[in-house]
Amino acid sequence: MQTNLADFIKDTRAGKEADAILRACVHCGFCTATCPTYQLLGDELDGPRGRIYLIKQVLEGTPATAKTQLHLDRCLTCRNCESTCPSGVQYGRLLDIGRKVVEDQVPRPAGQQLTRKLLKEFLPRPWLFKPAMAAGQLLRPLLPRKLKNKVPEKQDAGSLPSRQHARKMLLLDGCVQPAMAPNINHAAARVFDALGVQLLIAPNAGCCGAIRYHLNDQSGGLDDMRRNIDAWWPYVIGSNGEGVEAIVMTASGCGVTVKEYGHMLAADPAYAVKAKAISALTKDLSEILPAFEVELQKKLHGKFPQRVAYHPPCTLQHGQQIRGKVEGLLRSVGVDVQLCADSHLCCGSAGTYSVLQPELSYRLRDNKLNNLQALQPDVIVSANIGCLTHLQSGTQTPVRHWIELLDQALSS
Repeated sequence: MQTNLADFIKDTRAGKEADAILRACVHCGFCTATCPTYQLLGDELDGPRGRIYLIKQVLEGTPATAKTQLHLDRCLTCRNCESTCPSGVQYGRLLDIGRKVVEDQVPRPAGQQLTRKLLKEFLPRPWLFKPAMAAGQLLRPLLPRKLKNKVPEKQDAGSLPSRQHARKMLLLDGCVQPAMAPNINHAAARVFDALGVQLLIAPNAGCCGAIRYHLNDQSGGLDDMRRNIDAWWPYVIGSNGEGVEAIVMTASGCGVTVKEYGHMLAADPAYAVKAKAISALTKDLSEILPAFEVELQKKLHGKFPQRVAYHPPCTLQHGQQIRGKVEGLLRSVGVDVQLCADSHLCCGSAGTYSVLQPELSYRLRDNKLNNLQALQPDVIVSANIGCLTHLQSGTQTPVRHWIELLDQALSS
């Protein structure tokens, strides 16, 4: 694709990156075939190729409009198009650049500004979000349906292991997951403890930065990333006596972001080297536990009577390009796990998307649940808190993190 970027951006780091991405696109349209919003709306501008053209026009100097903003807002950032693209177009990075430029040019209505402000200031702060979620769970029977969908039932997380192990890894506790589903990280800690690995949580680590960054508060998102690097660095270099082998992610949405710290902070002289090291150390659960497959088989075989349907989150299969590891591990330890039809498509959660684009989000959720329930599962599993909560809001079938299956079987 030929480009002629405008003076306001062409010589900037973002402009140079966008130019390289745009030039990689060959207009083939393969991406359109796997785009969830194009499938729902049938509008070229609600598919990756159309959005690429919109971003190109804006970066070349065409003023952005509210219509431009709407089409970019409707993108889930599922990155399915990246898995499909034969040219390796890094669409997700281009979208971040384009959205920021459009955001700076097009004032949002007051209602949208307020909603986005609340999301980016409220969700990443556990000291605000946790008590609010606890109050919501207490009042859950009285809540209207739309709000109840965002408030999962309170769960007993059980105890954290207290044993010390020579092998140690860091665990990102995150921002919303400890309040919404505390059992996920507790379950991960118990599974690793049974395998002789101690999971540590750095006290000052928090939101991975994705919420603010993808709501176009990119400077705020980068600050969240720097805070995590500062919190983790003593563990990485062992200066606090707790050297770690890896940084473990139980939420694939956080994982895909932390793995991109090296890119996001490459121009920051104080953090570039550290950020690259942090990204290299970061692993999803499904990248670590296969190394323990034989031991897990000995402990777990014959303990899984349920029929399980697995929904691979977009942030895992498209963002991190990790496919087959979760279901492969589960099958190896005796789980009857199946993928549904169109398993590559998004469930509609997509971070804050279900709040900002509810109509499209719930259509995608219902399509996904129809395919999952066609498998007649006893339980649905996934690997990201957003997917779990979103899917559970539309079904009576239990929806759980897959690590919880292993934890339950180990304790039985």
